Amino acid sequence: MAYQPIATRQATASPATQQHGALMAEALSSVPAEQHVAWLAEKLNISAYGALTIWANYFGMRAMDRSDIDQIEPDFELASFTECQKRGGVLGHPKANTGEQNLDASAMLFITYSPAALDSQQWFEALMEKHAPRRLTRVLVTQEDFRHCLSGAEEGMRAMDTVQIESTETDAQEASSTLLLSMATIEATSNPTVRLVDSTLYDALKLGASDIHFEVQNKTLHIKYRLDGVLQSIKRIENIETTHQVVSRIKVLSDLDISERRIPQDGRFRVMLDQREIDFRVSIMPNISGEDAVLRILDRKHLTGQFQSLTLDTLSFEDEVKFFIRQSSHLPYGLLLVTGPTGSGKTTTLYAAISEINTGLDKIVTIEDPIEYQLPGVLQIPVNERKGLTFAKGLRSILRHDPDKIMVGEIRDSETAQIAVQAALTGHQVFTTVHANNVFDVIGRFSNMGVDSYSLVAALTGIMAQRLVRTVCPRCAQDVAPSREDLQHLPSSLAGNSALRLKRAQGCEHCRGTGYKGRAAIAETLPIDDEMKDLLVQQAPISTLKRAAREKGFHSLRDSAVALVLCGKTTIDEINRVTPVQ
Repeated sequence: MAYQPIATRQATASPATQQHGALMAEALSSVPAEQHVAWLAEKLNISAYGALTIWANYFGMRAMDRSDIDQIEPDFELASFTECQKRGGVLGHPKANTGEQNLDASAMLFITYSPAALDSQQWFEALMEKHAPRRLTRVLVTQEDFRHCLSGAEEGMRAMDTVQIESTETDAQEASSTLLLSMATIEATSNPTVRLVDSTLYDALKLGASDIHFEVQNKTLHIKYRLDGVLQSIKRIENIETTHQVVSRIKVLSDLDISERRIPQDGRFRVMLDQREIDFRVSIMPNISGEDAVLRILDRKHLTGQFQSLTLDTLSFEDEVKFFIRQSSHLPYGLLLVTGPTGSGKTTTLYAAISEINTGLDKIVTIEDPIEYQLPGVLQIPVNERKGLTFAKGLRSILRHDPDKIMVGEIRDSETAQIAVQAALTGHQVFTTVHANNVFDVIGRFSNMGVDSYSLVAALTGIMAQRLVRTVCPRCAQDVAPSREDLQHLPSSLAGNSALRLKRAQGCEHCRGTGYKGRAAIAETLPIDDEMKDLLVQQAPISTLKRAAREKGFHSLRDSAVALVLCGKTTIDEINRVTPVQ
């Protein structure tokens, strides 16, 4: 039976209690439910928790603050997340070993912020009587703490955990321009394949993954997320029919040919989550067991807000690296090259440089594939090869658009390389990226593209190579003495340092058992001064170039990585994964 206000006590209650009752009766008739606590606290000039306690006593309930709520485990198997969100109530029970003395561990708690919503309360009570009859403790919280309870539970939920896979015929659905994604839409989906794909996307976005991999091996579907630059296995499904249906679903979303399974296909689609649009870039690749799919996540709107205040100071580069980038990007003309593998943060670095020079006095134009993030005050052009808009063709058009600064997302071919170099030689500042292992290999890459070495050297103002390394989890990392093997990967000057301590990754719930949480950037820079230009024009050997750079204070990627190890931000195992041992 739903509880009622204890109005019968008013006749014999104290004057203060009668005042409280009169105020609460007024609030119930004229104040929205979410404002009851704040309204009463203001009227009585007391704290919010004091007002909450008065409301709880009035309705025969128990008041809880946020610290108490954090010790409650919601039961979404009994009442689904969507129903709890809709009806403004949560069923739960105390967590084990909470130390809460006044709660029976076997009791079920009903938590709400609106004690006067009798219909909702009766629905939860009927649900309890039908499926799990037991003593019910009614709890009153503020609306803010109720939302905190739901959001905290949602962070720990994986939508994929609710998916049941059965062998069913593929129910092909028409792709819409934007897929709406939420726990409510996932729970409302009856088709198991659609539910599996949507759940996978939802969980990946909640965990902050950069890529989703659907891999087919021996009639088994492996779902993996790339988190902090490393693939982690999430789910395995031993059902070949489901494997084909999942890839077909992704093709439908991406507007690809579901009947074609012999050649690679590329596409993209968009989802809407928490009022923001998120793009997915799709690559389908045939293999001997079927087809693999890789989805790259491009959350433009979420990161655009960060980029409005993005500067080089917000990145984790050393001061020498930031000085080099600023010095190169503030020149009136020239070519600044950033190199590194896919996902190493090259685009973020270039955006940080552009954000600092974007004063409104220069025309800044970019051509990218795809446009990963939107920058205010910058003309950004997406490559569209299907319509004939390539990097080379777009760059030619940009030069007729009166630009001052140009960013080319990536130099992939000889034609784009030639135009970029010529633009830098004719009074434009050009920022671009290229794939190479280090700063010294970049010259060879351009030579292979047929770019004249003299023109390239004349245009170059600087080269930078960068990587991202995982940083240790602050909650579980341990200080250890270096082993003999560890010392072999460090400079020989540290061999006799008995006080040296290093970090070792352990793994905990906070870091998903990996021992790492977040990433930091490492970089090596090569300013192209007159002496370096002379060596490059003479096509001096790499050893000569390295020696000349070292004499001027050059620090390699490995040097930067070792510095992170020595300051306790990462581990030797991690830098060995990212950089070669020297």
